[in-house]
Amino acid sequence: MTPATPPDPRRLAALVVAVGVTCALHVGKLPVAIPVLRESLGLSLVQAGFLLSLVQLAGMTLGLLVGLMADRLGPRRVMLAGLCLLAAGSALGALAPHVTMLLATRVLEGMGFLLAVLPAPGLLRQRVQHAPTLARSLGWWGAYMPLGTALALLLGVPLLSAVGWRWAWLLLALLSLLAAVGLSRWVTPDAQALPSGLAARPAATQLGPRLKRTLRAPGPWWVALAFFLYSGQWLAVVGFLPTVYHQAGYTGAAVALLSAVAAGVNMAGNIGAGWWLARGARPGTVLALAYGAMGAGAGVAFGAQGHPVLQYLAVLVFSGVGGLIPGTLFGLAVKLAPDDDTVSTTVGWMQQFSALGQFLGPPLVAWVATLAGGWHWTWIVTGVSSALGLLLAGRLQAAWRARP
Repeated sequence: MTPATPPDPRRLAALVVAVGVTCALHVGKLPVAIPVLRESLGLSLVQAGFLLSLVQLAGMTLGLLVGLMADRLGPRRVMLAGLCLLAAGSALGALAPHVTMLLATRVLEGMGFLLAVLPAPGLLRQRVQHAPTLARSLGWWGAYMPLGTALALLLGVPLLSAVGWRWAWLLLALLSLLAAVGLSRWVTPDAQALPSGLAARPAATQLGPRLKRTLRAPGPWWVALAFFLYSGQWLAVVGFLPTVYHQAGYTGAAVALLSAVAAGVNMAGNIGAGWWLARGARPGTVLALAYGAMGAGAGVAFGAQGHPVLQYLAVLVFSGVGGLIPGTLFGLAVKLAPDDDTVSTTVGWMQQFSALGQFLGPPLVAWVATLAGGWHWTWIVTGVSSALGLLLAGRLQAAWRARP
């Protein structure tokens, strides 16, 4: 079933990104479905926040362990297992009779999502040897989440109207299985891609030292904290955007379009980061620009009440320029990993903090909005995250300069 020779690196990168997009659809299906689920299952706003963020529970607790597994077992194997688990979680969610069961299946989906997406940068690092091509590929990989979220927001309303949320969950389960078939067909097995002798080394002699090398180096900590500060505020703003516009009286089609554009524009920042870094840009400068734009954009979006056009333009700045952050951090994770054997472990540590941010961000924003009786004070949460991100940008720049 597998090809005799490895595919062209650019085609391989495109396939890996496409697999990531199918995984991101499972995250993006929730925001547009929240109004429907609140009506059919009686969700509260805070429950909706946890439903948005529970998919990140596995990443929040097991990211480092999955990274170690991917470095030891091979990224392709772990990604295939994750896609199958993601499909199972979505299929079971379609059968959920109540909120508690749906929350449980989101945890299962989260485990599958983690296994499917976390090893991807390590897989690209193994297969793509040309440095500028790798930088661009990682920039495109950073776009998998906004692209999948945008597609889910844009297509979710008509799909939910046509088949209902349960059939939508089942269709996404089938899509994950198809992605697994594509990955198994067009990506060479891990044993063929690893350096000679690497796959045969005993796990017992590798996991402990690999973990120590990763956690003793400063780079993995800085990229992890930086992703934490980005991911929580981005998912909170974009994830609740359909709810905000729905409460404001916008029609379903308008909510879908506005939300999809806000999520999709993030993709431009991700791709732009890869392009910019491939041409020699300093990552600290790119990150500082992005965190500053997110802080200012969220402040205007939630603070400038009564100016809907200005608020929406601010949301686009928040998401679009903020998209420079994940594309930059994926590139930095590859470069700041202690060695080639710890790339997936470093990404796993970063994913663990990213998931923690996505787990805490939406419920925190929902709590602030509930206390304030509206969304007008939620910019404080995003503003603090952006200010701390500016400080971390300098740390990451120093770590990047000090790398071997």
